Amino acid sequence: MTKPSDPSGSADASASPVERAFRLLRYIADGGSTANLSDVARQINVNRVTVMRLLESLKAAGLIEAVPSGGAHRLGMPFLTLAASALGSADLTSRARQILPGLVATTGLSAYLAVLEGTELIYLLCETPETPLVSRIRVGSRIPAHRATPGLAMLATLDALALADLYVGHPAADAADQPDWKALNAVLAKVRETGCAWSFSGLEAGIDSCAAAVMDSRGNVLAALSVAGPNTAFANDVSLRETAEASVKSAASELSRSSL
Repeated sequence: MTKPSDPSGSADASASPVERAFRLLRYIADGGSTANLSDVARQINVNRVTVMRLLESLKAAGLIEAVPSGGAHRLGMPFLTLAASALGSADLTSRARQILPGLVATTGLSAYLAVLEGTELIYLLCETPETPLVSRIRVGSRIPAHRATPGLAMLATLDALALADLYVGHPAADAADQPDWKALNAVLAKVRETGCAWSFSGLEAGIDSCAAAVMDSRGNVLAALSVAGPNTAFANDVSLRETAEASVKSAASELSRSSL
């Protein structure tokens, strides 16, 4: 948690460089904009020059990356990959590591565990069959949640007010990442009806995907499990869609139960 700004306007000179860097990382992870360096300096209680130096150092280390437009930054993939590895000992990811291989074996498709960070989807785990899927999605990949099935599965667990609040609290830096609300609401209604999200070449050409949400005992969304494979596999096996959907739902329910 970032410290409140010093009312006198002076920066916290007692903080170590590591602590200052961590404050900035936490600020960025919480969705804070770095477009206005003076504002960032006030928020994390360091001076503006230090903010500039920290940003350059963290970018050089790959811990953050610049957002294509707007002068803002976000956590970089090396940082997210490291975080995903560290989470391997956590209960959710530890249990998911046991479940994903079975999902792959049953469907013959690649399987993923993903979580929401604001309105973005982050892939934490991936398990592939012997003939892996040619995909740009890797552990640590992050994309707008409404563009992929794991994100749709998780967004569908939110009511209209919570969904609106989520997007107000985490506005997209790029206008191209803003959802078409009419289309999105129609998709989410279908996800709520069926209990899973489907995409047919929606994210990547020639790749179909199915996902279901993982919930805790209070009905809060924790993550999503998904499978993905070439659309030719679905075309060649008319039963694969049914198998994939049933398997993903079952695996998500199993992971939800283990999280109670």
